[in-house]
Amino acid sequence: MTSRRFNRRVVFMLLLFAVFLMPLIARAALYAAGDAPRSWRDADWSSTGALPAAKDYGPARLVVFTGATGAWKAIFSVHSWVVFKRAGETRWTRYDVVGWGSPVRRNGWPADGRWYGNVPATLVDVSGAEAESVIPKVEAAVRDYAYAANGDYRIWPGPNSNSFTAAVLRAAPELKTALPANAVGRDYRRGLYAGFTDSRTGVELSAFGLAGIKAGWIEGFEVNLLGLVAGFDLRYPALKLPGFGCVGMTPPVATEANS
Repeated sequence: MTSRRFNRRVVFMLLLFAVFLMPLIARAALYAAGDAPRSWRDADWSSTGALPAAKDYGPARLVVFTGATGAWKAIFSVHSWVVFKRAGETRWTRYDVVGWGSPVRRNGWPADGRWYGNVPATLVDVSGAEAESVIPKVEAAVRDYAYAANGDYRIWPGPNSNSFTAAVLRAAPELKTALPANAVGRDYRRGLYAGFTDSRTGVELSAFGLAGIKAGWIEGFEVNLLGLVAGFDLRYPALKLPGFGCVGMTPPVATEANS
């Protein structure tokens, strides 16, 4: 009996290593072999040109971006931010949360700027009447964000930049989207949580964002261990691996047409 228990423990530990640590080791090796900027001073933060000048774009629009982080954090996570404009406005408004000074930053960088030199991916892009209906909810979520005071930011397990964007997305479940699996901090909540997933298409059980499990149509199936997420997506078949996010089919950008 003792031998069987020992064997089960060994199998369990090997499974944890394979699922949660091996992907990180591979991700670290890729980072070490690459030429990504090692410091924010060396990185390009300029606009990618993905968005038109606000004055040249009449309708309302809301975009959520994610971009690979810099230095050692790039092994684990992406950074995320929110951009919007109302109809007729001549300037984009961008909100991020960062780890120095006042966490919530407004227009700290170009709306579609590179993050640590990395071209961002678009997670959400809605315009017109749908954007007009969602933007007030986004503004309220930014205004009411619970961790906006100096000293509130924590890189791990949160609240961090992804905790902020996740809070914004929860305020607009009609977008039917969620941050990628490698957005460390997105699952952070103060205390225990049992309820709907961020997209409200499934259910979730989580403890401080450090451990949890969720299953939903948008989120797929995920297991969170110390902020690292593994799982799979059936809607757009893919594996979810720590450090890499999704390996397989990439979900399309959430727009009015497909959300």
